[in-house]
Amino acid sequence: MNNPVWIDDKGKIIEPEYCRDFLSRHPMRCINDRFYTVDGPLPDESKLKRTIYEEISPWLHAKVAQTVEQVIKALKLAAYADPLPLQYDRIHVANGTCFLDGTFTEKKEYCGNRLLVSYRADAPEPEHWLRFLLELLEPEDIPALQEYLGYCLIPSTKGQKMLMLIGKGGEGKSRIGVVMNAIFGLNMNTTSIQKVENSRFARADLEGKLLMLDDDLDMNALTKTNYVKSIVTAQGKMDLERKGKQSYQGWMFARLMAFSNGDLQALYDRSDGFYRRQLVLTTKEKPVDRADDPDLAEKMKAEAEGIFLWAFEGLQRLVANNFKFTE
Repeated sequence: MNNPVWIDDKGKIIEPEYCRDFLSRHPMRCINDRFYTVDGPLPDESKLKRTIYEEISPWLHAKVAQTVEQVIKALKLAAYADPLPLQYDRIHVANGTCFLDGTFTEKKEYCGNRLLVSYRADAPEPEHWLRFLLELLEPEDIPALQEYLGYCLIPSTKGQKMLMLIGKGGEGKSRIGVVMNAIFGLNMNTTSIQKVENSRFARADLEGKLLMLDDDLDMNALTKTNYVKSIVTAQGKMDLERKGKQSYQGWMFARLMAFSNGDLQALYDRSDGFYRRQLVLTTKEKPVDRADDPDLAEKMKAEAEGIFLWAFEGLQRLVANNFKFTE
């Protein structure tokens, strides 16, 4: 077999040659020490390492794993790129780019957030989803939820609100989180507001995310509120810290959404600044004779493309109203 151009006469990898060849076949950029493709950031490097291993292992006889790690470092240097700009006028979907003016192109560009859902202008109306919302909320509250879920589609905190969905339990609030996960995928984190406020490492996990969901809010009052308030209103970089690493400045635009059986309370903060940051919706009481459909979440996930159009309509209305929610 003829040696590849990136193997020298001594059977060693010529790293610059390999990187050029690899990136020509697998276009990527390295931003802030993380690889990005047109489909967004790589969730982890394991699959990438496996691909490299399969390519170089036929030509090496020793220290293959060590060489893979070295090649990864070289790839990061070869693929280095400046940070991506935050784009507020478009949504990166699975099959292209959707602009806020309603236009769509199948062209994909490098982005920090690409949704799992595809844009289909002719997607059918999400009947199960709309029926579920009519059973869950008062009709006048549904536009606020529509606007908030649309608000989470772009990396902006101009709305200056977190969403609190409050009920007595059993109404089916958590199904909203299941549907959102089908749309947002890796662009959404599920954790707790208490953890985000109290753990200095938890906040870094929200860097670059569009949505943070607290599926079952801890009813204990927050002893501190400064971090939650900062995340809700952040319009610049925040100080973030990861275990074993020096703190750094990172972009934070994750919107907070929580499901609860009661209000989010602060132990010491009685300021208007804490409570006015909350957009509170109260669910209807569950009818005693209602028979729950165990497959409802799956049925609504199947309507993801229609739900996306519904949320996109809410985003367009919110932007037209200068990011003032319908309350």
